[in-house]
Amino acid sequence: MEINAITLGVEDMDRSVAFYADILGLPIVYGGRGEPFTSLEFGSNFVNLFVHGGPIEFWGRVILHVDDPDAVYATLVDAGVTPEAPPANAPWGERYFHVNDPDGHELSFARRL
Repeated sequence: MEINAITLGVEDMDRSVAFYADILGLPIVYGGRGEPFTSLEFGSNFVNLFVHGGPIEFWGRVILHVDDPDAVYATLVDAGVTPEAPPANAPWGERYFHVNDPDGHELSFARRL
């Protein structure tokens, strides 16, 4: 059993596609700017976005394993996004950092040490 996709409610699809596709570089496989639903490829899985129609309240955190959290951090900072803190090594054996997407969804980018 594995998780195939996460689906996040967003307030503004254009802004969210700019974050996930343009800044993070996830390929769009369905939908896109101006659409009510968009699916983006993340490795062998997917990040789905749907227009929620209002402000998003805190919902939790999704942890995304990447090859190089430091490179993702640098990409975000270069694009003007402010993560909570720089990547750090955690006592549970991951290098990680957290950032909120434009709708406040908390994302953790990590790799196992």
